[in-house]
Amino acid sequence: MTAATPEGRAGSAFGGDEVLRVEHIAKSYGAVTALTDVNMRLARSEVLGLIGDNGAGKSTLLKILCGFQPPTSGRIFLGGEEVVLKSVDHARSLGIDAVYQDLALVNQLTVFQNMFLNREMIRWPLLNNRAMRREAKEHLDEMGVRIPSVNAQVAQLSGGQRQAIAVARSVFSNPKILLLDEPLAAMGVKEGAIILDLIRKLKHEGNVSIIIIAHNYGQILQVCDRVNLIQDGKITLDKLSSETSAQELTDMVVAEYRKALEERERYDRERSA
Repeated sequence: MTAATPEGRAGSAFGGDEVLRVEHIAKSYGAVTALTDVNMRLARSEVLGLIGDNGAGKSTLLKILCGFQPPTSGRIFLGGEEVVLKSVDHARSLGIDAVYQDLALVNQLTVFQNMFLNREMIRWPLLNNRAMRREAKEHLDEMGVRIPSVNAQVAQLSGGQRQAIAVARSVFSNPKILLLDEPLAAMGVKEGAIILDLIRKLKHEGNVSIIIIAHNYGQILQVCDRVNLIQDGKITLDKLSSETSAQELTDMVVAEYRKALEERERYDRERSA
């Protein structure tokens, strides 16, 4: 694990041109505390992997960063300037977009209709379907997303193709920061390869910084520049991907699980004594 700073935070492997910084982010839901003290930085054109056990607070942090939920306390900086994210639309206007596990795609609509959902092109008084088909195809081809047709219903696509469409739709709006919540969840090797290839392409182009949540540490290390581990509501590890391994990350999460299990067993023994 990286050394701790005097403030008690994990030592940072960060070394790039900062595009995002969060300081002392905490989030509580009544008596339940999801985040206690998160400090994190993201560099321009960087892919940052955010890992941790279930319930560690990963998705909560992403919801705060995309404006879906406000933090209980803490500060967010974009390009060195402090911002208060008032809503998802406000975050998007500042260049932050997110893709969740449920994708927010409409299965009954076609690919091109989903790509232009809520921002349809109009040729008064009708939708300009021809232009939307053309632009959707050009955009997907540029990103290397392979699908049968932009006229295909999303319901007909594989899980990997649907996830790629969701990511491509977000990239279509030219975000500065893209947040990906478990894009590889429940996917096989071939399906996951579609998303990993897409992330590599975005990384190579260098126009967007990415934070990606994943449980498969072997996959995430293939595309990430740096990895942060969140435990007990704060970042406890900040390492370059080249300086860690899937085994090290797994061992740390398993050790945390065993510690929690031992504490629970000790508590149960004390209650029954």
